[in-house]
Amino acid sequence: MLFIDQINAQSEPIFTLFGPDMKDFFKYLTVGEEDKKWGLFLTVVGKAKIDPRSPYPSIDHPTGYHYNWEDGRVLEEYQLNYISEGHGVMECDRGKFQVIPGSIIIIRPGVWHRYKPEKKSGWQENYIGFDGAIARHLLDQSIFSSQQAVIHCGYREEFIDTYFKIYDLVQEEAPGFQQITSGLVIKLLGNIVAYKKQLDFSGKHIEQVIQKVRFYIHEHIEHEIDLQKVAEEHQIGYSHFRKMFKKYTGVSPHQYHLELKVIRARELLLTTDKSIKEIGYELGFRSIYYFSRFFKNKVGVNPSELKQVTSRKI
Repeated sequence: MLFIDQINAQSEPIFTLFGPDMKDFFKYLTVGEEDKKWGLFLTVVGKAKIDPRSPYPSIDHPTGYHYNWEDGRVLEEYQLNYISEGHGVMECDRGKFQVIPGSIIIIRPGVWHRYKPEKKSGWQENYIGFDGAIARHLLDQSIFSSQQAVIHCGYREEFIDTYFKIYDLVQEEAPGFQQITSGLVIKLLGNIVAYKKQLDFSGKHIEQVIQKVRFYIHEHIEHEIDLQKVAEEHQIGYSHFRKMFKKYTGVSPHQYHLELKVIRARELLLTTDKSIKEIGYELGFRSIYYFSRFFKNKVGVNPSELKQVTSRKI
């Protein structure tokens, strides 16, 4: 038999729902000013096995979270609900989305929505609610398109492992648990981003080409590289290669080459006695003026200023 445990706190109650085997639960969390200033804080976590033909959602959730299918609901927080088993549907003002095993339902603040499992299948749901300035910044990234309310990721061990680590920390509620769990939420978002990026590349020829070109750039960092010719040698048009390279690495091939030059230049400035002129020429810059201007644009200080700092430390 399920029961609700209400714990008095300084600001507001915490509601927890546990099953007899402690496997299903939800917990609504108090949030202090320090947690809010941190930039990302959790508001609710939970997991539940919804059996076929069971009522949904549970009426035990507090007002503001519980809803009926006809009316739906609007939350003032983000939620990530990972459906690890079962099928269902999610609807919001962006459209109607099918939910299959391995789907992540993304709920956004202020957006009307509703979702439920199919009666014949039920589902296993794992969810976290959170908010904060950092959360809003991350979920505003283009890869988390506001038009996409459900992401099909499949069963990912790293996803469910992160949820369970969050559950353990939240049930214990040791000092600082909000800060630790916030890092795990960021990790989860990072895993979702990585998965979406890998969809276009995993096992495909273009990924092998990008890896080979990256290695080639590393090996020829000091030279001028005709990247268009390199792409053609791999039987790929340069515009497509450039687009996919940027999608894979986050920067264009040319920018990737320049960033490696910066890293190498910093290393030589900090660890060798070579002059700025020698380092500039070694890295393929036509003049010390161009090298200095390029370095300052990228790093924020002139090569000479970085050299002076190193000399003072010595």
